[in-house]
Amino acid sequence: MSLIELDAEREERGGSDGLEFRAGAGLDVDLLRTLVAIADTGSFNRAARQVFRTPSAVSMQMKKLEEQVGRALFAKDGRSVALTPDGEALVGYGRRIMKLTQEALQRFRAPGIEGTIRLGTPDDYAGRFLPDILARFAASHPLVEVDVVCQASVDLMRMVEENAIDIALVSAGHGQNGGHILHREPLVWAGLRHGCAHEQRPLPLALSHLGCCWRKMALEALDRSGVDYRIAYSSRHYLGQLAALMAGLAIAPLPQSSVRGELKAIGDEAGLPPIGQLAIEMRRAPAAAGPLFDALANHIEENFSGYGAVAA
Repeated sequence: MSLIELDAEREERGGSDGLEFRAGAGLDVDLLRTLVAIADTGSFNRAARQVFRTPSAVSMQMKKLEEQVGRALFAKDGRSVALTPDGEALVGYGRRIMKLTQEALQRFRAPGIEGTIRLGTPDDYAGRFLPDILARFAASHPLVEVDVVCQASVDLMRMVEENAIDIALVSAGHGQNGGHILHREPLVWAGLRHGCAHEQRPLPLALSHLGCCWRKMALEALDRSGVDYRIAYSSRHYLGQLAALMAGLAIAPLPQSSVRGELKAIGDEAGLPPIGQLAIEMRRAPAAAGPLFDALANHIEENFSGYGAVAA
C-alpha cells in the first residue's frame, strides 16, 4: 500500500491506525530562514524587519521550530539573544538548506538555456574563486558550456575589449577604467613558514611577468623604502612563483587570503614595507549582452559578496 493510500485510510478511520503522521513534520524553510536572520542580526526585532514579520510573529515561529526539532534553540542571556549548542547546529543546517533551496529554484527557472560562455581569469584566481562560481552557475544553467581561459590580467582586458572572451576577472590597477570592483584585500609579502629568504640581501623575489600590477606595486614599495632586492624568479603563472616560495628560495607579493598552509606573511619584523591593496574587478565584453551573461555576472558578484564588504 502506498503512503498516499495509507494516509487516506488513516483519514477515513480518524487517524486511529497508531502511526504518527504529523502535519509539517519536516523542517519548514521559512522558519529556518528566520532562525538564520536572528543569528545574523543578534536580535528578534532586527530579524523581524529582515524577514518582514512582526517580533511577535518571529517569536511564534521560533516556538514552532523548537517544537519541530524537540530541542531548546535559545538560552537566556540578559537582553541579548543567545543560541544553545543545538540552536547553533541548526543554524548551520539552515544555511545549507537555504542555499540548496535557492540552487534548486535557479536550476528549474532556466532549464532550457544552452550555449557557450567564455570566462577569463588569471590562474591564481581560478584556483581560489572559480570552484564556487562554477558550482553556482551550473546549478542554474546546467546546459551551458563554460570555456575558461587563464591568462594574465593585462591580456584578459585586451581580449574583453576585442570580444574574444565574454567576462573576465582581472586585477585592477593597469590604468584602464571600466571594470566593476568586486573585492579588495591587502597584498602582503609571503615566504616559506620556516624559511629565511626574507633575511637575505639583496632580497630574492619571485614575481609575475612584466606588466603585472602586483609586481609594479611591490617593486615601487621596495624602492621607496630603500630595500636592496633582486628578481630571482619570474613566471607568468602563479604556480611558477609558488614553486620558488615553497623551496624557500624567494618571497613574493600575494593576497593576504592566499597565504596559508606552509606559507607565512612577512612584514615589519623583517624590515619590509607595506605593498598596498589588491583590487579584483569584473570586466564584460561589449557583445556580452543578454540573460545568459547577466546570470553569470550575477553569480560572480554574489559569490564575491561572501568574502566581505568591498573597501571604499
